[in-house]
Amino acid sequence: MPNDRKINSTAACISFMLEGCELKKVRSNSRMYSRFFVLDSDMRSVRWEPSKKDSEKAKIEIKSVKEVRVGKKTPILRSNGLSDQFPDECAFSIIYGDNYESLDLVASSADVVSAWVMGLRYLVSYGKHTPEAPGTGHPCLRTSWISSVFDLADLEKSGRIPVSRAVQLIKALNPGMKASTIELKFKELQKASDRVGMDVACDLFVEAYCELCTRPEIFFLLVQFSSNKEYLGLKDLLMFLEVEQGMEGVTEEKCLEIVSKYEPSKEGREKGYLAIDGFTRYLLSSDCSIFDPQHRKVCQDMAQPLSHYYISSAHSACLLEDNFWGGSDIGGYISALGLGCRSIELVLWDGPDGEPVVYTSPSAASCVPFRTAVGLIEQHAFAASAYPLILCLVARCSAAQQRLAAQCLRKTLGDKLYLEPPSPAESYLPSPEQLKGRILIKGKKLPPDCQDSEGEVSDEEEGWELARRPGRGEREVPEGGAPRRARLSRELSELVSLCQAVPFRDFESSRRGQRYWEMCSFSEVEAGRFANECPAELVSYNKRFLSRVYPSPMRIDASNMNPQDFWKCGCQMVAMNYQTPGLMMDLNAGWFRQNGACGYVLRPAIMREEVSYFSANAKDSLPGVPAQLLHLKVISGQNLPKPKGSGAKGEVVEPYVCAEIHGIPADCAEHRTKTALQSGDNPVFDESLEFQINLPELAVLRFVVLDDDYIGDEFIAQYTIPFECLQPGYRHVPLQSLAGEPLPHATLFVHVAITDRRGGGKGHRRGLSGRRGRRVREYTSTKATGIKAIDEVFRTATQPLREATDLRENVQNALVSFKELCGLTPAANMKQCIITVAAWLLHSDSAPSVTLNLAERYPPMEARGPIPDLLRKVLTAYETMIQTSRTLIESADAVYGKLIQAQQAGGSPGGRRGPRAP
Repeated sequence: MPNDRKINSTAACISFMLEGCELKKVRSNSRMYSRFFVLDSDMRSVRWEPSKKDSEKAKIEIKSVKEVRVGKKTPILRSNGLSDQFPDECAFSIIYGDNYESLDLVASSADVVSAWVMGLRYLVSYGKHTPEAPGTGHPCLRTSWISSVFDLADLEKSGRIPVSRAVQLIKALNPGMKASTIELKFKELQKASDRVGMDVACDLFVEAYCELCTRPEIFFLLVQFSSNKEYLGLKDLLMFLEVEQGMEGVTEEKCLEIVSKYEPSKEGREKGYLAIDGFTRYLLSSDCSIFDPQHRKVCQDMAQPLSHYYISSAHSACLLEDNFWGGSDIGGYISALGLGCRSIELVLWDGPDGEPVVYTSPSAASCVPFRTAVGLIEQHAFAASAYPLILCLVARCSAAQQRLAAQCLRKTLGDKLYLEPPSPAESYLPSPEQLKGRILIKGKKLPPDCQDSEGEVSDEEEGWELARRPGRGEREVPEGGAPRRARLSRELSELVSLCQAVPFRDFESSRRGQRYWEMCSFSEVEAGRFANECPAELVSYNKRFLSRVYPSPMRIDASNMNPQDFWKCGCQMVAMNYQTPGLMMDLNAGWFRQNGACGYVLRPAIMREEVSYFSANAKDSLPGVPAQLLHLKVISGQNLPKPKGSGAKGEVVEPYVCAEIHGIPADCAEHRTKTALQSGDNPVFDESLEFQINLPELAVLRFVVLDDDYIGDEFIAQYTIPFECLQPGYRHVPLQSLAGEPLPHATLFVHVAITDRRGGGKGHRRGLSGRRGRRVREYTSTKATGIKAIDEVFRTATQPLREATDLRENVQNALVSFKELCGLTPAANMKQCIITVAAWLLHSDSAPSVTLNLAERYPPMEARGPIPDLLRKVLTAYETMIQTSRTLIESADAVYGKLIQAQQAGGSPGGRRGPRAP
């Protein structure tokens, strides 16, 4: 298929099929033969040649076609001998005849597949009557609407409008399209029809609009669900929303609202029809964003202790560039707070006028008066989030100026300051909900026995990376490695309540003596060492205490550490250089969007519960956390900008998409699509990627669009989203620049599906016999400790754990078998399976009867009379799935009860105290 050929209607698909093309026919012996396939002129059958068969046998009648499948969805195409010889998107199968035989074909490209599948599905749907010949008949809904738009623009009522006006009209209807692209299309069409001039007639305007503004991948999707030729009725739209988009409780009234909102034609809105332009608008709207709208507002439990949350934290918020040569700007605080940052660092230095300054670089002009900074923070503290703000004060100024700073804080912040002393009777910090609207001061505190106006406290490294400035030498290091000491005023000490900074000694000392309101700060290097050498201890420490990780002083360019390295260990506050864009800030910004961008994200349960074990360096699935498979199809890109700095008009962008998973080590992975060559601004990738996610609550998906260049791949755009915020179905990804700013009209079109790991396992893991399935199954195992009482408790838990595994795996394997026999992927849902079986029955001349009794708790699907072998296998697989589900439902309570008994026995030996239930 020529690259410039636009399949923008079913008529175009049928025209392509009437011309015919070469396809590879796959036989059951796994051999492929090139044949020329063509649609008969009467559009009643598909023929191929050459063939050893009689010409009347080398054909399939359209009326006998039961289904058209895209991809490797039949036993022949899934066979090991063929699976790696061609991509999934180049294969399709025609299921036909009363015995449900399959004609398995491989095309040269996904475009050829789309044309044949779209055309065949159209012919099958309207096979009961002769379809209209391409290009004939009365004007369709779309043509009428485009013509009415033209008529409105034809101010002179001459039947023609200037080319410039036509260009602006199409650009207004499709804001992301370039005027130069539209102008070129008009020139092409005018030249082809020998009508070169400065004016455009209505028919040429309609043709240009259809060729420019029809996205084949969306039209293909519409035809799959349409029962009314080239638009979706209310029932079609309802089916699409339920089956593909995963929406629940959809009504025809809701569908009518969508049509009224997005369908541009008056006739379509009145009749409840969503044509291709309205459907495209809907899929591009925020209603179909990949980001789940439930996460646009605070949606997590905010009543947990403060230590149970990740807290968005900034380091050197008012710095503009690097740590040593960049200037500073008070606007940095406004920007960080506006992005939901809930922890701001303030390093206080002696100011030239007797008042402290916030000092951020060695340049003498780069200090901000502390009074000004506090006033700005007070003004913007709760603009983006109502939850508590933590000010991390690092006092590098004299005691006299510390007193002035304390007075400034009290006066400016007033009642917002949280000054209540912690209660020794409690064991955990208050919750973000309890601290709403309050500002906490994190800093050093004088010992209780100090009665003077000032005293000495220990002094850690934090904040000294900015100490080198003109007129100040290198900081002196005490002899003998003794801990450094600093002077602290009582006024500043009294402002510290729930976030008292203390030095970290070791985990055992913290376990024995650290109080819940005391918190430690770790340098990036120190925290990294703990994360590598004793990750489980760090996770356990962070269950109760707040910890803050700050960048290494060696990062003089203000680069950022990877926050995931410390989030996976439960560290709540990972201080980021907000002024430095890139991968690390993308992860930070994307991560904190998931809870209404309020700056607080609840940590995974496995990191909070007292009775749980988690090591951040886990290389495989985690006990008690079901692994999931992310099936991601990257379909196309829209209005992709050129890489920054490539201004040459003739330069062609050849993009590819890289999908990255960031999380625990077992989840970190990266897959890329092929490069879209000579694709312009709207490339088609049509490529499927798959990821296994072992800890979904800590996983982040990042899309990166890059320009494939032999000198070096250049950045085009990115978007980062937490795994928990993904919406299933067909979605548009709103792309952003390197600095995290939205790129107008630049999107990726993708399909997202998420399944359990076992249900979505590799092909060779499926279809195993029951005995073999049990033998290769991964069961939870325990090692003997040598302590009889403990070993006995864990031994009693082994059997119910095995029972639970069997119940779960049997259901998932039965589900996959049923889906595969229906010709669907493991990512499909039950509605799609039932709809597929129903479609087979509707398109069958022999009309076998199958009943599905939804009135029963476990609905049986039964055949009435003789049925083909394939359908019988489907019904058998359905019955197996129902019976395994029934066994799970009826046995689950008993197995769960045994597990709870084992947990209680293990968590409370001697009956001292019971653990929290998972």
